[in-house]
Amino acid sequence: MIRIGIYGGTFSPPHNGHIQAAKAFMEQMWLDLLYVIPTAIPPHKEMEIPVSAANRLEMCRRAFDGIEGVYVSDMEIARGGRSYTVDTLRELSGEDRRLFLLCGTDMMLTLGQWRSPEEIFRLCYPVYIRRDTDKTLDPLIVQTIADYQSRFGKVVRRIVTEPIVVSSSEIRERLTRGESVSHLLPPAVETYIKDNHLYV
Repeated sequence: MIRIGIYGGTFSPPHNGHIQAAKAFMEQMWLDLLYVIPTAIPPHKEMEIPVSAANRLEMCRRAFDGIEGVYVSDMEIARGGRSYTVDTLRELSGEDRRLFLLCGTDMMLTLGQWRSPEEIFRLCYPVYIRRDTDKTLDPLIVQTIADYQSRFGKVVRRIVTEPIVVSSSEIRERLTRGESVSHLLPPAVETYIKDNHLYV
């Protein structure tokens, strides 16, 4: 049984927090392979500063280059339209595969409202990673996980790592203000952004 991780998102831009999350995901879920999948059009949010799918895909390739076991996939971009997780899970599922889906806290808390949540839970094992330090969310997280177990018969597990407080939106704001982001981005991504005049 091959253990495959799925890490989707807009990745606009991919940053050091994404790298940290991917590595922790691979290590703690004992993954054989991790698919990093930039969305075509995210169904849950609008991108404040539109950057082409081709640019986001190339930034992901540069960000994750050299990390063993990581494959950056264009499957959602190639599919086009709004990117629904259930469609990606259907495409990747197989009898010889066990799928694990990585979510941030915010996405995990709304997972039961996504398209075809019953099928999502049937096709994969959702796991989440904290991107915040807000202790007031703890009771809601515990209750939500209990609700999912009752509704779908699976426990949502947590990836334990230092909270990832950097966000793509913060980086975009810094870039529009002309501030340094060198400490937040892989060097190859920062170079690509500058060379292609993105987020300005």
